[in-house]
Amino acid sequence: MGTERESMLQLAAEAFQSKNFDLAADIYECQLAGLGNPGSRQELMVKRADALAFGGKFTEAFDVYRQASEIERLRPAHLANLIEYLSASIRRQDGGESQSSSPRGGEEAGAALAAAAPGPGVDATGCGYADFSCRICLSFLSEPVTLPCGHCFCKKCLERERKEKERPVLCKECSCRVADVRSYRVNVVLGSLLAKWFPTLHQAGRLRREGNGLYAERRMEAALEKYNQAILIAPMDHILFSNRSQIHSSLRHYEKALRDAEMACRLKPHWSKGHVRKAQALVSLGRTEEALREYLVCLSIEPDCRLAKTEAHKLLSHLLAPVTDQVPEHISDYSNILSSRAHIKNSISAPFQTLSPSLLSSESNLVSTPPAPERSEDSEVKDQGKCEIRRPDHCFPLKRKRRSTEEEVEEGGKERSDDNKRSRYEPAAVTRSLSSAGGDVLDPADLECPLCMRLFYEPVTTPCGHTFCLRCLERCLDHNPKCPLCKEELSEYLVQRQYSKTVLMENLISKYLSSELMERQKIHQDEMAELSNLNKNVPIFVCTMAFPTVPCPLHIFEPCYRLMIRRCMETGTNCFGMCLGDNLKGFADYGCLLEIRDVKFFSDGRSVVDTIGRRRFKVIQHRERDGYNTADIEYLEDVKVEGVAERELQSLHDAVYDQALVWVNSLKAEQKERIEGHFGPMPEKDSELQACPNGPSWCWWLLAVLPLEGRAQLPFLALTSLKDRLSGIRKVLLFMAHSRHR
Repeated sequence: MGTERESMLQLAAEAFQSKNFDLAADIYECQLAGLGNPGSRQELMVKRADALAFGGKFTEAFDVYRQASEIERLRPAHLANLIEYLSASIRRQDGGESQSSSPRGGEEAGAALAAAAPGPGVDATGCGYADFSCRICLSFLSEPVTLPCGHCFCKKCLERERKEKERPVLCKECSCRVADVRSYRVNVVLGSLLAKWFPTLHQAGRLRREGNGLYAERRMEAALEKYNQAILIAPMDHILFSNRSQIHSSLRHYEKALRDAEMACRLKPHWSKGHVRKAQALVSLGRTEEALREYLVCLSIEPDCRLAKTEAHKLLSHLLAPVTDQVPEHISDYSNILSSRAHIKNSISAPFQTLSPSLLSSESNLVSTPPAPERSEDSEVKDQGKCEIRRPDHCFPLKRKRRSTEEEVEEGGKERSDDNKRSRYEPAAVTRSLSSAGGDVLDPADLECPLCMRLFYEPVTTPCGHTFCLRCLERCLDHNPKCPLCKEELSEYLVQRQYSKTVLMENLISKYLSSELMERQKIHQDEMAELSNLNKNVPIFVCTMAFPTVPCPLHIFEPCYRLMIRRCMETGTNCFGMCLGDNLKGFADYGCLLEIRDVKFFSDGRSVVDTIGRRRFKVIQHRERDGYNTADIEYLEDVKVEGVAERELQSLHDAVYDQALVWVNSLKAEQKERIEGHFGPMPEKDSELQACPNGPSWCWWLLAVLPLEGRAQLPFLALTSLKDRLSGIRKVLLFMAHSRHR
């Protein structure tokens, strides 16, 4: 019997996962019959209620949940599916999802909502600073920090993410993982630019930080005063209203806290924190059902919000608890849950068909714009967030008409004089948007690299907050692994080589300095075209002998050669020349072109470069560039022969090859192992003797391993006659054989 019961429960679970909720509910109902154990009975009742809810029979489901709660108060684990169903229902209403939402699908639904929500380029409030908003708080960037991926966020937002999530922060734009956000400092250039271009918003941010400091010291009244000032000069900032709501709650001004939270939700409907603030204020006012509704809205926006999930569990468990003398009768009626939200608009525009007609049916505050106020000559921003907000002409902080003395009332209800208000609260002049002001606001000098003194090209920001052109920074780090400005150690940054461009900075330049950027790009393209020419000004590494087809690993540590290797990779050629040094000319007249196959970097800037020889060349003209040698070159190829000469060449080739094998096999085992570990085994004979312009590869392998000085090897590189090269190799092998016999 037990086995049959387990099979039926397994079948019900599979039906639930496959969205056959009616079948799952029927099976659970059958299994409940005759089951006496209260604990097991409650578990099955909850599962049946889950199936009924997801199957669209919420009225019946709610009754079953309530019956289950009569056995024992429902725990969070019991309510997880119900919470998910309710928040997913809100998502469906807002995002047009299908009614058949699967359980535990919050992350996918949350991602869909995020995709539909206003992003950095769309500002729901119409304030015009969407280009400069933080994707965490959806507000104007305050103390911007640039992550290794190149995206910018508010410093406080990143710190809060780290504390609340208790795990490495994930970038909201690209999901890259940041191990320790505390090591990244405010972007100096961007912070200065935002302060210059948006003085009013910058001032509001400063007041906000001062208010936060006072709040941390429990000086509530002083903190409130700072926020009052900040809201007067930035009345479209939802964070200011949200934080002031928290201060009012601490002062037990719950009605004011609720008004501020509602304003935050209207200004930024898809910001989950605003709905949490509103829910907290509603709980303080005893409006439990509405508070639960707000927590569910929060979870529909941010499914992994732990605070909202925990509080929603508590409230729902309380609402489902059996009705007693201490619990008002209306709380036990599910149809009243969340039904009294007077300020909800648009996103839940129609009553839920799967729920009770009144459940979740009031208007949602997930709106795309703040409510349109009644216009009058004296309309202005009121002190408590009940303000009438006019759409600004130029996108940024609003100009406000002065109120009469009678209209000006402080928090405590005291009248404030017009003169006092002027001196303390008069906002700065309206800041024009960059799009309308254009070149009048944005000075190219504001976006100049401190190293090259030119417009930023591919700007990157270091962990210490300083911004440079990518190539300027790399050249500085070639010489010293420290920030060129503050001298902070960048060894770890150097070895990671995460030189991601600062996205916001690049977007600003592209959008507002397009002509200057085109000039800068042309300079760069001309330079790259010159560097990618493998006949003129070819970079030359003066070191040792290199041969075609033979591997040549190099240890790079000199700054000039770091630059040279990097340029070879940037141009896409991945090639440079290798020549022996020469006391008179600087380097020899013959060399070999090497191709970079791989580079391994170290924290001190050194690197090991794996290269292989490709083509021989003759130097036409010796040059120098940025500290390393260059040359104009022409490539060498073996002269082909035919007829009798070809047959003689083949005979000579076979004889010398056999002679070379004898020498290689005569080496000691340790020697042979070292050679093969470095250069690989000796190549086989080529099927076509003259197919390669450099001749047989085994010849070059043998020249590389023979114990000859570079000066003795160099003539072989210059020969264009395979016959002469083979004859020379035979003489060397004969000499080696005679030496060994002695």
